[in-house]
Amino acid sequence: MDTAQIDQVRRFNRTVTERVGVLQEKYLACDRPIGEARLLWEIGEQGQDVRRLRERLGLDSGYVSRLLRALEADGLVTVEPHPRDRRVRQVRLTEAGGAERAVLDSRSDELAGSLLAPLDTAQRARLVAAMAEVDRLLTASTVTLDTVDPEHPDAQHCLRSYSRELAERFETGFDPVRSLLPDAGELRMPHGLFLVARLHGEPIGCAGLKLPQDGSAEIKRMWVAPHARGLGLGRRFLAELEARARLQGRDVLRLDTNRTLTAAIRLYHATGFEEVSAFNEELYADHWFEKRISAASSR
Repeated sequence: MDTAQIDQVRRFNRTVTERVGVLQEKYLACDRPIGEARLLWEIGEQGQDVRRLRERLGLDSGYVSRLLRALEADGLVTVEPHPRDRRVRQVRLTEAGGAERAVLDSRSDELAGSLLAPLDTAQRARLVAAMAEVDRLLTASTVTLDTVDPEHPDAQHCLRSYSRELAERFETGFDPVRSLLPDAGELRMPHGLFLVARLHGEPIGCAGLKLPQDGSAEIKRMWVAPHARGLGLGRRFLAELEARARLQGRDVLRLDTNRTLTAAIRLYHATGFEEVSAFNEELYADHWFEKRISAASSR
């Protein structure tokens, strides 16, 4: 990142915070700061558990507790243990909380309108399109990649979703038992690793890397949740797994895929993979790829 990029980001942040009113002591002319107002809005009509609220907003648990105590003292929320798991706290809006949330919604609409009103039709379209792009890129920068055990609940959630989607998309269906999917032990070091992508604490993708003692590194079980596609996560998985394989001294990275997965095939071609002859007997594979990743070829 160069200095000009950093300066532009900071300038953008200053413009946005000033224009949307977060510098004001009372956000949207309501009798509370933006932290309390945003939490009130995020709780929503159905309520939320406190841990999910913290993860969604990226806030410290102590700070969230203070915000909730302030809202509770004003009679806007109730905080109670979950009926099926007393370790989990649930927060819900009271009738007064719902009414104030409705006011926040209305004033937020007015604020959004005030941003657009001074602009002509073409400028409005440009601003809204730019905002959508910024939202997408900021969301992408929020995603984390973590190495987890393949039997971790988040990993299992992704793997079940992966199998369900393949079963729906493949012409022949998909039976994990008939596939050459690796056992969990093959995706733990030193034999391999397993990555899970998370957005606001929620698992949205996964990818495994096999590191056989005598053989090429191989990518398995790469999947991204449909609602998270378009964030560049496929490329990010490939880059991360390539870097991990290189660190383990491997100079070839392989993968196989089904002809139905056309977007994945385009991605592999675009990231330097070349089609090769079949290197395994995977029942569901129609295409086989490999990429040279040695230090010499990566320069």
